Amino acid sequence: MPLTESYLSPRRILTVVLAGGRGRRLHDLTDWLSKPGLDFGGRFKIIDFALSNCVNSGFRKIAILTQYNSHRLLEHLHFAWSFLPGSLQEFVHAWPAQQDMSKESWYNGTADAVCRNLDNIRRYDPQHVLVLAGDHVYRMDYKYFLADHLDHDADMTIACLEMPRISAKGFGIAQVDEDDRIRSFIEKPAEPPPIPHHPSQCLASMGIYLFKAPFLFDELERDAKEETGHDFGHDLIPNLVSRAKVFAHRFERSCVPNEASPEPYWRDVGTVDSYWEANMDLVSVRPALNLYDDAWPIFTRQEQLPPAKFVLSGAARQGYAIGSLVSTGCIISGAHVRNSLISTQVRLHSNSRVDESVILPLAEIGHRAHLRRVVVDRGCRIPAGLTVGFDPEADGRRFYRTPNGVTLISQAMVERLGT
Repeated sequence: MPLTESYLSPRRILTVVLAGGRGRRLHDLTDWLSKPGLDFGGRFKIIDFALSNCVNSGFRKIAILTQYNSHRLLEHLHFAWSFLPGSLQEFVHAWPAQQDMSKESWYNGTADAVCRNLDNIRRYDPQHVLVLAGDHVYRMDYKYFLADHLDHDADMTIACLEMPRISAKGFGIAQVDEDDRIRSFIEKPAEPPPIPHHPSQCLASMGIYLFKAPFLFDELERDAKEETGHDFGHDLIPNLVSRAKVFAHRFERSCVPNEASPEPYWRDVGTVDSYWEANMDLVSVRPALNLYDDAWPIFTRQEQLPPAKFVLSGAARQGYAIGSLVSTGCIISGAHVRNSLISTQVRLHSNSRVDESVILPLAEIGHRAHLRRVVVDRGCRIPAGLTVGFDPEADGRRFYRTPNGVTLISQAMVERLGT
């Protein structure tokens, strides 16, 4: 069936973005903000990818559920996402967590977060509800997801990514039949069940769900009355697959194509290692995540910043960057940058060197500092002469060093160096 506007009826869909995550495995990076509001790719926030997918797909009634350390995220949403015309009933609205007469606690799970907003959701009388995680990096045309959902007359459809079973133990895994109907769903199994006829592969949930609205309302109200963790992956989905029409949607059918990399690109940047790797993906000659696609732009706040500047060209000190992304507002002053991502308004001083690193906005790298395979937190001031990335034991004592040898440096860690 063709993807026609009348068939897909995107205007009768409300999108709910779960954006209250703490992101504990990112350590200091999320001490003062929620994971969806974390800087990514030089000038974006992680949540910009899910929201851009919505806008580009035509799904433009968007509610964002916030909770943990949400001030900076709310500020970003205000400045970056207020351009949709309310006169056409298009919007990005933030719905902060709140206590009321019936509940005196904060959200107790992903399903509970949506359930606590049912009155708000019902106001828009949606036919379907799209539920997204706000902390993943990917490009997806949700119209194809909706088409699968409607073709199956599904009560619920889960977007799934095919991945090796050996890599899938940290995900919710869908076990499907020949028609991709989900017969069981297991959250983080020790032995992920395989795809039919592909014993080494499995279908991992991407945390993207599409529901018939009445079905979702009934299931959330049922779950709210039971003693569960009120989580979609752990509780609600495993309970309903045996008694409802739940299907898997394969991400390759809706992934926005990238000629440079035919493999569908989706990343959960929930650890320092995965966050560093996803940012470094952008530095490659033919990046797997295409930020240069005019047909599928990633929207964000348009700050009024000057171009990046490279200064000093003497024999002793020369400012340059090779194989790197350098964002607006940066000054590379007699510093050397290789294979790195430099975010907005970063200052690098003379004779400093940055290799294979991710430097977040407003950071400052002091004279003669030498950094390799590091993530420098927003606003961090790296002291002159500091060397990181060459002595694993010393790095582990002073900073947070990951299992894959990436070192996270925050301002709090730097301040402890002098104690």
